[in-house]
Amino acid sequence: MPSEFSGKHVTVAGLGVSGVPAAKALHGLGAQVTVVNDGADERARSQAAELEALGVTVRLGDGDTLPGGTELIVTAPGWKPTKPLFTAADEAGVPVWGDVELAWRLRGLDGRKPAPWLAVTGTNGKTTTVQMLASILKAAGLRTAAVGNIGVSLLDAVTGDTEYDVLAVELSSYQLHWAPSLRAHSAAVLNLAPDHLDWHGSMEAYAADKGRIYEGNRVACVYNVADKATEDLVRAADVEEGCRAVGFTLGTPGPSQLGVVEGLLVDRAFVEDRQKNAQELAEVADVDPPAPHNIANALAAAGLARAFGVSAAAVRDGLRAFTPDAHRIAHVADVDGVAYVDDSKATNTHATEASLAAYESIVWIAGGLAKGATFDELVAGAAKRLRGAVLVGADRALIREALARHAPEVPVVDLDRTDTGAMLQAVQEARRLARPGDTVLLAPACASMDMFTNYNQRGDAFAQAVRELGA
Repeated sequence: MPSEFSGKHVTVAGLGVSGVPAAKALHGLGAQVTVVNDGADERARSQAAELEALGVTVRLGDGDTLPGGTELIVTAPGWKPTKPLFTAADEAGVPVWGDVELAWRLRGLDGRKPAPWLAVTGTNGKTTTVQMLASILKAAGLRTAAVGNIGVSLLDAVTGDTEYDVLAVELSSYQLHWAPSLRAHSAAVLNLAPDHLDWHGSMEAYAADKGRIYEGNRVACVYNVADKATEDLVRAADVEEGCRAVGFTLGTPGPSQLGVVEGLLVDRAFVEDRQKNAQELAEVADVDPPAPHNIANALAAAGLARAFGVSAAAVRDGLRAFTPDAHRIAHVADVDGVAYVDDSKATNTHATEASLAAYESIVWIAGGLAKGATFDELVAGAAKRLRGAVLVGADRALIREALARHAPEVPVVDLDRTDTGAMLQAVQEARRLARPGDTVLLAPACASMDMFTNYNQRGDAFAQAVRELGA
């Protein structure tokens, strides 16, 4: 047993995707584990029973009280730093780690060589980029997995029986906040826009937590040329000697950048004499879908893969093999010459801005829970592309008012209902507004929980409504 954990009193804060693997891993290392959890619903009770059968102590319904004798807290990423539990830990001098920090520290404890991490964060595009990266790494013949905030436990990947050559790791700002020791092989910040500010307290704090992903990078810090804030994070990072800043751009790349030239994705970063030479990686048509923000995701994934020594052919083959998840700018059907596209995953204004930029003439279906967002900048930027708008959900008035200010000529249908059946009516109204050649785009710019369980259910409702149109 590693002396660091054997006999140590560790409190795991939160059950769920991260807490249960953390509790199991620590218990297996000989720690005295207590799990605390705010909720006590059926799922929590089931998870508690599973852990208690192993000898782990579980306290449901009280996530704020620090158990006596606690020497370390391992927290679920979403728990706010302002919780009373952490205030008590700070007063008692008890360190707080996240599940990512724990996974990082457990690498190699079984005697195996730790797999390097290629890490990705950003306000939007993280999951798609990590999945693209994993597809490229697999095409190169490497043993890999897409893990982390994507919904696959890093702890399971680090402590499980499968050996990996490299891991493609998605990290949220929450996870990075609680991971001070993380040192990736290479990392990328895709973009930065206001999000989760209620958790972080300010945009500056949110950006600083995102920037932690660059700390200690060994080979490459990949940033978005079009988003200066990401380059600023690279400049502020303390990296290993020789680590390079590598940009990605939708335009012609300069030296030490990846970009696009005449329909080709090209590399001017990981080539000999990058002042004069470029390496073709893939065609834009190899990216599915070839929307601008998705091409940017592909370039970021390619940059990380190239930093790991992957060939240009593997980048091409991996992008061709990649299939995007549902509800991410997914083409559902063409009906009467109108394309219907599901981007239910666009739950904030930054993601929706990218989605709207992908099409020339749009009937926009939007609305839901705004989460404190404002929509003036989004609407002003997209106004010339809008044929019409159909609004649903609890905070639709905020979008309607922004449309009135910045796109008064755009016809708007305001559906005064928040039941799940509203989506069928929304699609029918969008069909009435659309003309052949238009795109009816579900890109809500809002969360879904006012009407649906999650964005997946919302997207499914949209797709079903579109299928009924074509029936």
